[in-house]
Amino acid sequence: MNLVSSRVLASLLTGWRDGGVAYTSLAGRIRLLALDGRIAAGTRLPAERELAAQLAVSRTTVTAAYAELRDAGYLLSTRGSGSVVQLPFKVPVQSEFQPGFLDFSKATLPAIPGIVAAAQQAVEQLPTYLGDSGFDPVGMPALREALAERYAARGLPTEPDQIMVTIGAQHAIALIARTVMARGDRALIENPTYPHAIDNLKSAGARLVPVSVTSDGGWDELALEQAIQRTSPSLGYLMPDNHNPTGVTMSVDLKQKVLSLAARHGTTVIADETMGELGLGSDGPVLPFAAHGNAILVGSVGKTVWGGVRVGWIRADRTIIQRLIRARSAGDLGTPLLEQLIVLNLLRDFDAILDSRRAYLREGRARLERLLHERLPEWTVPHAGGGLTTWVNLGHAVSSQLALAARNEGLVIAAGPRFGVDGAFERFMRIPFSYSADETERGVDALARAWATVSRHPLAQPAPDFASSVV
Repeated sequence: MNLVSSRVLASLLTGWRDGGVAYTSLAGRIRLLALDGRIAAGTRLPAERELAAQLAVSRTTVTAAYAELRDAGYLLSTRGSGSVVQLPFKVPVQSEFQPGFLDFSKATLPAIPGIVAAAQQAVEQLPTYLGDSGFDPVGMPALREALAERYAARGLPTEPDQIMVTIGAQHAIALIARTVMARGDRALIENPTYPHAIDNLKSAGARLVPVSVTSDGGWDELALEQAIQRTSPSLGYLMPDNHNPTGVTMSVDLKQKVLSLAARHGTTVIADETMGELGLGSDGPVLPFAAHGNAILVGSVGKTVWGGVRVGWIRADRTIIQRLIRARSAGDLGTPLLEQLIVLNLLRDFDAILDSRRAYLREGRARLERLLHERLPEWTVPHAGGGLTTWVNLGHAVSSQLALAARNEGLVIAAGPRFGVDGAFERFMRIPFSYSADETERGVDALARAWATVSRHPLAQPAPDFASSVV
């Protein structure tokens, strides 16, 4: 069980005294921390006397605040076990997409113009490989070599036998999780994060250890350090560059610190770099995460080329690649050869592809920010540093209600809790800026109409059991 110390909790409670009645203000601030995922569900709060001493208030104030949180369903207190944070509503589940709706649940880009030519060239190349079985658990040698050369060009020397080609990044994450980790092991994960990573880790039997990431502050460094030191997780899943959904990037110092801590505590770190080269600032290219220490890297072309080309890869030590090869046949027998050839052809001009994508995304980011400021000025819209989405703060814990109302306006969008562990982030919504100008304007219009509906008829609790498939 996670434990937040009185000192750490006090640092998170900045501004709580600005309200009216002391215990109500304190309870409200703790509730907000739980809703936003800053304090994960399942975390034990400090004892009443300990927190009162840290905040320099009477124990009665803390006792009354804890009681209010219990009455509202945000705290479960058990004699001898202390008070544990919980969320009083269910995590939304997925529902089917309806044809004709605009789908903002997927952070995707339209296919690059050159994909048809690359596919035609792949068809012409295919006869050379027809004498083989077509079943290959590691990937075609030419593609592995090209990927290794690209890592080397980015500053991480890599050999082809350190690469495995997969059926996209999600397949890679699932394969690593079930190979490297045993059921019941702890897994470090960011909060919020990529929803299917949560699904894959849970399917592998992981006990999740969430660490907060915010659009304005990035990673909670102290919590990250304490999570590794206290729980020694077997696995850590991170998106250190252009994090999904916040768009923030880890500092070089923190990358080195995390990997050093992970090495000392026996934690295998997966770095999801599917959006790692989609930084939208002026800092230039960044080194792959494994250049700062030992880590498994996951990449794909789903966020850069097109989601319809289901090719990803894993870059890891040779011993791990061999373990993954042995484990893979239980789930699949290899990545389609034709799609591998398409990617091989595209890699020859990949820097130009990325430059074009980044230019497109900068325009999309500016467009979305302008529209949201004009039509929904009460929302807090961060300036995403990279990736394809912005993590908008709605100001009220109504994300699930808003997602439901948006569907009535013809828009499918995922509620904030879909990106959190145990239902946090009801004040947030991920909005992509990767769509066309017309689609973005239609989407914001739909959100504005849905917001007007929610604002007129607020519900007492977030609508349960609703979300959409998220990419």
